[in-house]
Amino acid sequence: MISFALTDEQSSARDAMRGFADEALRPMAREYDEAAAIPDDFFKQAWELGLTATQIPESYGGYGADRSPLTNAIVLEELAYGDAAQALAATAPSLFANAIADQGTDEQKQTYLPAFCGESFHTGSLALNESTPGFDPFAPKTTAEKKGAGYTLHGVKSFVPLGNTASSFLVIAREADGIGAFIVPRDASGLTVGEVEKNLGLKALATTGLRLDGVDVAVDQRLGGEAGADIGRIINQGRVAISAILTGVSRAALDYCVPYSKERVAFDEPIARKQSIAFRLAEMHVEIESSRWLTWQAAADLEAGRDATRTSTLAKRYVADKSTWITDNGVQVLGGHGFIREHPVEMWYRNARTLGVLEGVASV
Repeated sequence: MISFALTDEQSSARDAMRGFADEALRPMAREYDEAAAIPDDFFKQAWELGLTATQIPESYGGYGADRSPLTNAIVLEELAYGDAAQALAATAPSLFANAIADQGTDEQKQTYLPAFCGESFHTGSLALNESTPGFDPFAPKTTAEKKGAGYTLHGVKSFVPLGNTASSFLVIAREADGIGAFIVPRDASGLTVGEVEKNLGLKALATTGLRLDGVDVAVDQRLGGEAGADIGRIINQGRVAISAILTGVSRAALDYCVPYSKERVAFDEPIARKQSIAFRLAEMHVEIESSRWLTWQAAADLEAGRDATRTSTLAKRYVADKSTWITDNGVQVLGGHGFIREHPVEMWYRNARTLGVLEGVASV
């Protein structure tokens, strides 16, 4: 049988993150967006939630809880309901740490994971995206050429979360017979970390580019060592995360539009009674529910150890398209108010549009 009911643990995680989003994220979202920065106090507060440490086994300094991709998707939706930029900032360290915990060698785990379990905020970052036409994460332009007992990396990455403060980067690169991931320290010779990017949405989240000009890495800096790693799983996890975040943004837009449409009067009646508005809101709700189920299906595949390439790709493409449509319609429901910063819907549209084009407009 199939059950859509949450477990007690999932319900507790959802409620905790919902409360944090309402109290800490939503009230500051506009201020941080306007400032194009998130203050250090936020990172301290977010770190105390243990979003990364709870994913790391006790033997490496973590809390030892079993990682659940489905629970993580639920948590990400709730955080993004508060604010997508802060949700990504709070969970960015997990992009690096989870890949090490899942597929790193024991030496890699011993070297890198304890730092993510300390009392102060610490981050590494995933360098996946590239600003090239038709970018395909399964065929990156960044290359890793076998050279002696190691590899030499060449290429350019973009939209690296918290790249301005990350101590190390997990760089996805094309090898002679596939793709691999390489741990590159910030001070590596040949690595240049770019300035903080200026993006359409997620303005509060610091992202940077990376330029790799002949960066030499040893074999033990290759994720999984000689055996390598399943890079497809890392990409699929990222797609599920994006889908969950976009679902939260879409839900935020709808929940703002419904009461607004009931209070906004035009031609002597609330606009919610207008058939065109009522039908639009109903369709927005349907698409949000569909987005969540697609996201959860992909997350369930990851949790069961199944190949989630198909389900995560379907989820990401569908949710990205519908989230842009939902937030755009949110702007339209508010009319002229939708285009001014007094209301948050225009910010949610920009955030959805930015997240939706990661991996290119039509990722495969």
